[in-house]
Amino acid sequence: MKMKVRLMAIALGLLGAQLAVAQPAPPSKATGQCKDGTYWTAPNKQGACRGHQGIKTWYGDSAAPAANMTTPAPAPKPAADPAVAPAAAVTPPSSVEAKASPAAKAAARPLAPGGGPGLVWVNSSSNVYHCYGTDFYGKTKAGAYMSEADAKAKGAHPDHGHACTK
Repeated sequence: MKMKVRLMAIALGLLGAQLAVAQPAPPSKATGQCKDGTYWTAPNKQGACRGHQGIKTWYGDSAAPAANMTTPAPAPKPAADPAVAPAAAVTPPSSVEAKASPAAKAAARPLAPGGGPGLVWVNSSSNVYHCYGTDFYGKTKAGAYMSEADAKAKGAHPDHGHACTK
């Protein structure tokens, strides 16, 4: 009986020692760690660890810093030698992002400036117009805002045959 207790104490001690081993420090520019062990380096959480089972730990600020409207931002310093300036890191799209539906991709795009109630967004590549408040309104790659009458006059047709006005 004493032998079993001693062996269990030794086993627990070894297990505790394994857990107490310091974890390696994250990369210097990492702002988060994904659940699969990879690191995220973008300054915000939007899209972080997509395709990597989500965020495990966030190292960066929880919110983007608010812009101070009273103090102008300092002018960026030009690089002494453009050939020596560091290149921006490019993150390849994840497999989940590559397989996303067109509606999901459009929802992820920011809304084009302008527009609003009473205007439609005409996708110039497909000649389809989208009503205010719909998924693709102002979010396709190329297009313009205009009235529904102007869109019809230019030969555009409504998305899925649903006109904005009755």
